[in-house]
Amino acid sequence: MTHDLTVRFLGVRGSVATPGADMASGGNTSCVEVRAGDTRIIIDAGTGLVTLGNERMAENLRHSTILLSHLHWDHIGGLPFFTPIYVPGHRVEIASGPNGVMSLDHALRDVFRAPFFPVAFDDLGGTVTTRELRANDKLTIGDITVTMAKLNHPDPVYGFRLEHGGQSIVFATDTEHFACVDPTLKKLAAGADILIYDAQYTPEEYPTKVGWGHSTWQAGAELARAAGVPQLVLFHHDPSRTDQQLAAIEAAARAALPGTIAAREGLVLCARDAERAAAADHGTSQRRLASGA
Repeated sequence: MTHDLTVRFLGVRGSVATPGADMASGGNTSCVEVRAGDTRIIIDAGTGLVTLGNERMAENLRHSTILLSHLHWDHIGGLPFFTPIYVPGHRVEIASGPNGVMSLDHALRDVFRAPFFPVAFDDLGGTVTTRELRANDKLTIGDITVTMAKLNHPDPVYGFRLEHGGQSIVFATDTEHFACVDPTLKKLAAGADILIYDAQYTPEEYPTKVGWGHSTWQAGAELARAAGVPQLVLFHHDPSRTDQQLAAIEAAARAALPGTIAAREGLVLCARDAERAAAADHGTSQRRLASGA
Protein backbone atom coordinates (compact mmCIF):
# COMPACT_ATOMS: atom_id res chain seq x y z
CA MET A 1 0.00 0.00 0.00
CA THR A 2 1.30 3.45 -0.89
CA HIS A 3 1.18 6.19 1.74
CA ASP A 4 2.17 9.82 1.51
CA LEU A 5 5.78 10.53 2.41
CA THR A 6 5.96 13.39 4.91
CA VAL A 7 8.61 15.19 6.94
CA ARG A 8 8.16 16.96 10.27
CA PHE A 9 10.71 19.39 11.69
CA LEU A 10 11.53 19.04 15.39
CA GLY A 11 14.81 20.98 15.40
CA VAL A 12 16.02 23.41 12.72
CA ARG A 13 19.02 25.26 14.28
CA GLY A 14 22.69 24.67 13.67
CA SER A 15 25.68 24.73 16.00
CA VAL A 16 23.92 25.30 19.32
CA ALA A 17 20.37 25.39 20.68
CA THR A 18 19.09 28.96 20.83
CA PRO A 19 16.13 29.84 23.06
CA GLY A 20 14.65 33.31 23.03
CA ALA A 21 11.60 35.41 22.26
CA ASP A 22 12.94 36.35 18.82
CA MET A 23 13.61 32.69 17.94
CA ALA A 24 9.98 31.53 17.65
CA SER A 25 10.89 29.76 14.41
CA GLY A 26 12.66 27.24 16.63
CA GLY A 27 15.69 27.08 18.86
CA ASN A 28 16.30 23.33 18.91
CA THR A 29 19.10 21.73 16.91
CA SER A 30 18.83 19.31 14.00
CA CYS A 31 16.09 16.68 14.13
CA VAL A 32 13.42 15.66 11.61
CA GLU A 33 10.99 12.76 11.34
CA VAL A 34 10.10 11.22 7.97
CA ARG A 35 6.96 9.09 7.77
CA ALA A 36 5.28 6.74 5.31
CA GLY A 37 2.36 4.92 6.88
CA ASP A 38 3.59 3.12 10.00
CA THR A 39 7.24 3.64 9.10
CA ARG A 40 8.86 6.51 11.00
CA ILE A 41 12.53 7.40 10.58
CA ILE A 42 14.27 10.00 12.71
CA ILE A 43 17.15 11.88 11.11
CA ASP A 44 19.61 13.48 13.52
CA ALA A 45 19.42 13.54 17.29
CA GLY A 46 19.80 17.21 18.12
CA THR A 47 17.86 18.77 20.99
CA GLY A 48 14.66 18.54 18.92
CA LEU A 49 14.76 14.80 19.65
CA VAL A 50 13.64 15.37 23.25
CA THR A 51 10.09 16.35 22.26
CA LEU A 52 9.89 13.44 19.86
CA GLY A 53 10.90 11.01 22.60
CA ASN A 54 8.13 12.26 24.87
CA GLU A 55 5.62 11.89 22.05
CA ARG A 56 6.73 8.32 21.39
CA MET A 57 6.29 7.42 25.03
CA ALA A 58 2.77 8.88 25.00
CA GLU A 59 1.91 6.93 21.83
CA ASN A 60 3.56 3.77 23.19
CA LEU A 61 5.75 3.43 20.10
CA ARG A 62 8.35 0.87 21.14
CA HIS A 63 10.78 0.98 18.22
CA SER A 64 12.77 3.93 16.89
CA THR A 65 15.29 4.17 14.07
CA ILE A 66 17.66 7.14 14.12
CA LEU A 67 19.90 8.02 11.18
CA LEU A 68 22.74 10.36 12.07
CA SER A 69 24.20 12.66 9.43
CA HIS A 70 27.32 12.88 11.63
CA LEU A 71 28.40 13.08 15.26
CA HIS A 72 28.89 16.78 15.94
CA TRP A 73 27.23 17.89 19.18
CA ASP A 74 24.34 19.76 17.58
CA HIS A 75 23.31 16.50 15.88
CA ILE A 76 23.54 14.16 18.88
CA GLY A 77 22.91 16.44 21.86
CA GLY A 78 19.33 15.23 22.34
CA LEU A 79 20.22 11.55 22.43
CA PRO A 80 20.96 11.28 26.19
CA PHE A 81 17.54 12.87 26.83
CA PHE A 82 15.53 10.63 24.46
CA THR A 83 13.27 8.90 27.01
CA PRO A 84 12.77 5.57 25.12
CA ILE A 85 16.43 4.61 25.59
CA TYR A 86 15.81 4.30 29.33
CA VAL A 87 12.59 2.27 29.26
CA PRO A 88 12.60 -1.57 29.18
CA GLY A 89 10.73 -2.93 26.18
CA HIS A 90 11.77 -0.07 23.92
CA ARG A 91 14.23 -0.67 21.06
CA VAL A 92 16.29 2.12 19.52
CA GLU A 93 18.59 1.51 16.55
CA ILE A 94 21.09 4.26 15.74
CA ALA A 95 22.83 4.18 12.36
CA SER A 96 25.42 6.31 10.59
CA GLY A 97 28.24 6.13 8.08
CA PRO A 98 31.99 5.96 8.83
CA ASN A 99 33.38 8.92 10.81
CA GLY A 100 37.03 8.16 10.05
CA VAL A 101 38.05 7.96 13.72
CA MET A 102 36.20 5.21 15.57
CA SER A 103 33.18 2.92 15.29
CA LEU A 104 29.73 4.39 15.87
CA ASP A 105 29.32 2.11 18.89
CA HIS A 106 32.58 3.38 20.40
CA ALA A 107 31.64 7.01 19.76
CA LEU A 108 28.23 6.72 21.41
CA ARG A 109 29.68 4.88 24.40
CA ASP A 110 31.99 7.86 24.88
CA VAL A 111 28.95 10.15 25.05
CA PHE A 112 27.46 8.02 27.84
CA ARG A 113 30.53 8.05 30.02
CA ALA A 114 31.65 9.88 33.15
CA PRO A 115 32.48 12.69 33.61
CA PHE A 116 30.37 13.76 30.62
CA PHE A 117 27.16 11.91 31.53
CA PRO A 118 26.06 9.98 34.64
CA VAL A 119 24.48 6.95 32.93
CA ALA A 120 26.70 4.42 31.13
CA PHE A 121 25.69 3.05 27.73
CA ASP A 122 25.42 -0.50 29.11
CA ASP A 123 23.12 0.68 31.90
CA LEU A 124 20.41 2.12 29.66
CA GLY A 125 17.08 0.42 30.37
CA GLY A 126 15.98 0.15 26.76
CA THR A 127 17.63 -1.91 24.05
CA VAL A 128 19.94 0.43 22.15
CA THR A 129 21.89 -0.92 19.17
CA THR A 130 24.17 0.69 16.62
CA ARG A 131 24.48 -0.02 12.91
CA GLU A 132 27.48 0.84 10.79
CA LEU A 133 26.51 1.98 7.31
CA ARG A 134 28.73 2.32 4.26
CA ALA A 135 29.37 5.76 2.79
CA ASN A 136 27.15 5.14 -0.26
CA ASP A 137 24.78 2.62 1.26
CA LYS A 138 21.25 1.87 0.09
CA LEU A 139 18.93 0.24 2.60
CA THR A 140 15.26 -0.37 3.29
CA ILE A 141 13.68 0.62 6.59
CA GLY A 142 10.06 -0.51 6.74
CA ASP A 143 8.31 1.07 3.75
CA ILE A 144 11.05 3.60 3.03
CA THR A 145 14.14 3.16 0.87
CA VAL A 146 17.16 5.17 2.01
CA THR A 147 20.12 6.11 -0.20
CA MET A 148 23.21 7.71 1.34
CA ALA A 149 25.91 10.00 -0.01
CA LYS A 150 29.03 11.49 1.59
CA LEU A 151 28.92 15.28 1.65
CA ASN A 152 31.47 18.10 2.06
CA HIS A 153 32.19 18.87 5.73
CA PRO A 154 35.30 19.06 7.96
CA ASP A 155 34.34 15.71 9.55
CA PRO A 156 32.57 13.04 7.47
CA VAL A 157 28.87 13.81 7.03
CA TYR A 158 26.15 11.98 5.10
CA GLY A 159 23.08 13.06 3.18
CA PHE A 160 20.01 10.86 2.85
CA ARG A 161 17.43 10.37 0.12
CA LEU A 162 14.24 8.77 1.43
CA GLU A 163 11.78 7.28 -1.07
CA HIS A 164 8.37 5.67 -0.96
CA GLY A 165 5.72 5.15 -3.61
CA GLY A 166 7.36 7.42 -6.17
CA GLN A 167 7.81 10.24 -3.65
CA SER A 168 11.19 11.37 -2.33
CA ILE A 169 12.71 13.70 0.26
CA VAL A 170 16.42 14.56 0.46
CA PHE A 171 18.10 15.63 3.70
CA ALA A 172 21.44 17.36 3.13
CA THR A 173 22.68 19.36 6.08
CA ASP A 174 26.21 20.38 7.12
CA THR A 175 27.52 20.47 3.60
CA GLU A 176 29.53 23.18 1.87
CA HIS A 177 28.94 24.05 -1.77
CA PHE A 178 31.64 24.25 -4.43
CA ALA A 179 32.22 26.78 -7.20
CA CYS A 180 29.91 24.58 -9.27
CA VAL A 181 26.83 22.60 -8.27
CA ASP A 182 27.98 19.67 -6.14
CA PRO A 183 27.72 16.65 -8.50
CA THR A 184 27.23 14.22 -5.61
CA LEU A 185 24.28 16.17 -4.26
CA LYS A 186 22.86 16.78 -7.72
CA LYS A 187 22.76 13.03 -8.24
CA LEU A 188 21.30 12.34 -4.79
CA ALA A 189 18.60 15.00 -5.19
CA ALA A 190 17.75 14.42 -8.88
CA GLY A 191 13.99 14.56 -9.35
CA ALA A 192 13.22 14.59 -5.62
CA ASP A 193 10.10 16.34 -4.36
CA ILE A 194 11.69 18.13 -1.40
CA LEU A 195 15.30 19.14 -0.73
CA ILE A 196 16.20 20.03 2.87
CA TYR A 197 19.47 21.92 2.57
CA ASP A 198 22.00 23.57 4.88
CA ALA A 199 21.66 27.35 4.50
CA GLN A 200 23.38 28.51 7.68
CA TYR A 201 25.04 31.53 6.02
CA THR A 202 23.90 34.26 3.71
CA PRO A 203 25.88 34.80 0.51
CA GLU A 204 27.31 37.96 2.12
CA GLU A 205 28.47 36.06 5.23
CA TYR A 206 29.92 33.07 3.45
CA PRO A 207 33.31 34.53 2.31
CA THR A 208 34.47 34.67 5.95
CA LYS A 209 33.19 31.13 6.62
CA VAL A 210 34.85 29.21 3.78
CA GLY A 211 35.92 25.75 4.92
CA TRP A 212 33.51 25.64 7.87
CA GLY A 213 31.30 23.06 6.14
CA HIS A 214 28.09 25.02 5.63
CA SER A 215 26.30 26.64 2.73
CA THR A 216 23.91 29.40 1.61
CA TRP A 217 20.37 29.73 0.34
CA GLN A 218 21.78 30.82 -3.02
CA ALA A 219 23.77 27.59 -3.45
CA GLY A 220 20.70 25.64 -2.34
CA ALA A 221 18.56 27.31 -5.00
CA GLU A 222 21.15 26.54 -7.68
CA LEU A 223 21.27 22.90 -6.56
CA ALA A 224 17.48 22.53 -6.46
CA ARG A 225 17.16 24.06 -9.92
CA ALA A 226 19.89 21.81 -11.36
CA ALA A 227 18.42 18.69 -9.75
CA GLY A 228 14.84 19.48 -10.78
CA VAL A 229 13.50 19.70 -7.21
CA PRO A 230 10.31 21.80 -6.89
CA GLN A 231 10.60 22.63 -3.18
CA LEU A 232 13.74 23.80 -1.38
CA VAL A 233 13.67 23.91 2.43
CA LEU A 234 16.34 26.04 4.11
CA PHE A 235 17.72 24.30 7.22
CA HIS A 236 20.40 24.46 9.93
CA HIS A 237 19.77 28.12 10.66
CA ASP A 238 22.58 30.08 12.25
CA PRO A 239 22.08 30.29 16.04
CA SER A 240 22.19 34.10 15.90
CA ARG A 241 19.47 34.32 13.23
CA THR A 242 16.32 36.04 14.50
CA ASP A 243 12.83 35.36 13.17
CA GLN A 244 12.88 38.67 11.29
CA GLN A 245 16.24 37.89 9.68
CA LEU A 246 15.10 34.40 8.77
CA ALA A 247 11.97 35.77 7.11
CA ALA A 248 14.12 38.13 5.04
CA ILE A 249 16.36 35.26 3.92
CA GLU A 250 13.30 33.19 3.05
CA ALA A 251 11.89 36.04 0.94
CA ALA A 252 15.15 36.48 -0.95
CA ALA A 253 15.41 32.76 -1.61
CA ARG A 254 11.79 32.51 -2.70
CA ALA A 255 12.29 35.36 -5.17
CA ALA A 256 15.13 33.36 -6.71
CA LEU A 257 13.35 30.01 -6.54
CA PRO A 258 9.57 30.00 -5.99
CA GLY A 259 8.44 27.36 -3.50
CA THR A 260 11.44 27.85 -1.22
CA ILE A 261 10.66 27.99 2.49
CA ALA A 262 12.66 28.19 5.70
CA ALA A 263 12.26 25.23 8.05
CA ARG A 264 10.49 26.02 11.31
CA GLU A 265 9.79 23.79 14.28
CA GLY A 266 6.46 22.01 13.92
CA LEU A 267 6.37 22.39 10.13
CA VAL A 268 5.04 19.31 8.30
CA LEU A 269 5.52 18.89 4.54
CA CYS A 270 4.11 16.26 2.21
CA ALA A 271 6.23 15.20 -0.74
CA ARG A 272 3.14 14.74 -2.91
CA ASP A 273 2.15 18.40 -2.43
CA ALA A 274 5.59 19.91 -3.09
CA GLU A 275 5.23 20.58 -6.80
CA ARG A 276 1.74 22.03 -6.36
CA ALA A 277 2.94 24.35 -3.60
CA ALA A 278 5.90 25.54 -5.66
CA ALA A 279 3.68 26.16 -8.68
CA ALA A 280 1.23 28.16 -6.56
CA ASP A 281 4.07 30.25 -5.15
CA HIS A 282 5.42 30.85 -8.65
CA GLY A 283 1.98 32.05 -9.76
CA THR A 284 1.76 34.42 -6.80
CA SER A 285 5.22 35.80 -7.58
CA GLN A 286 4.27 36.40 -11.22
CA ARG A 287 1.11 38.24 -10.19
CA ARG A 288 3.10 40.44 -7.81
CA LEU A 289 5.57 41.30 -10.58
CA ALA A 290 2.73 42.11 -12.98
CA SER A 291 1.07 44.40 -10.44
CA GLY A 292 4.34 46.06 -9.48
CA ALA A 293 4.00 44.90 -5.85
